[in-house]
Amino acid sequence: VGVGDASASPTNALLLSILQESTGRIATILFADRLGTALEPECKMFRLAADVFNDAAMVLDCLSPALPRGPRVLLLSSSSVLRALCGVAAGSSKASLSAHFAKWGNLGELNAKDSSQETVISLLGMLAGSVVVSYVSSPSATWSCLILLLSIHLAMNHAAVRAVRMRSLNRQRANLVFSTFLDQNKVLTPKEVSLQERIFERDGVLRWRGSGAFAAAKIGLPLWHLLASLAPAHEMTGSIRDREAKVMRLVSLYRDEEFLVWYNAPQRLGHITLKVGAGAKSQLKAWTLLLWIAHRHRTANATSAGFEPELDLHRTALEELTSRWLECLDRMETAGWDLGTASLETTPGSRVRLQAEADG
Repeated sequence: VGVGDASASPTNALLLSILQESTGRIATILFADRLGTALEPECKMFRLAADVFNDAAMVLDCLSPALPRGPRVLLLSSSSVLRALCGVAAGSSKASLSAHFAKWGNLGELNAKDSSQETVISLLGMLAGSVVVSYVSSPSATWSCLILLLSIHLAMNHAAVRAVRMRSLNRQRANLVFSTFLDQNKVLTPKEVSLQERIFERDGVLRWRGSGAFAAAKIGLPLWHLLASLAPAHEMTGSIRDREAKVMRLVSLYRDEEFLVWYNAPQRLGHITLKVGAGAKSQLKAWTLLLWIAHRHRTANATSAGFEPELDLHRTALEELTSRWLECLDRMETAGWDLGTASLETTPGSRVRLQAEADG
């Protein structure tokens, strides 16, 4: 702002810089607060999203000279926000990916080599840019080169991210692995899953062997979320009116598990509440159980017929899954999956302690 404008002043330039810095830092705080928990489980998605944010910021910067002062300030502020989002997403996802590649604990060596590689690539880019800029003078040629280079940049990063074979199970990979196991008694390897998983996936959707989304699930919910799906709440006080003792019967069903699971068929929404001490394998079992129950509802093409049939379905699915669970875990470890890392929660979760179990 100010280039080619005789009325521009250093004060205006300073205020613009303050505005850009402020919007960028506020965006950083909000982004980390809202999506901080999801950065590690969805590191592949956020690694590519960081490049999208950065390239979009470059396009906005190139567009800014063509706009009048007011819209230009808004555009430059938006560019600053996108760069801030890029910094958070890229830094966090890079840390997760570096830990993934450091198989022998050589994280320091890996980061040093990665930094050297980035330095060499930046140097080569500067040299190539110095040659290209002498041949690009018209606006049409400038925009053509920009769009072409950004397209190549995103395509290469997309291919690189897709080639990563993560060994931890996030929501999408858990859907692929467990649906295939339950349907075909086959355990997919990390390589096979990397070829099937989507880079950008909606949070919490349930898919059966990569099919269309047919339900949604939430894990790590407070207990009152699950209670509200079981029994109606009082309009004034919000208290739960459980005349049929649904909650106690559900708690009794999962007394030997580290979780509570309930699938609301009319809403096609599953609820998973974790107990205190629930480990990674218990979280995976809860997610698998919910996926199986939702799939059975879909294949039966039926909605809820009441609490009793739903409870029977949950009990039957739990018994069948428990009978095959240890075999599933053994085969998954043999296939190369990391079952000790919990990567299903993408929002800050909560845990519950049931007093009756604690007293017993």
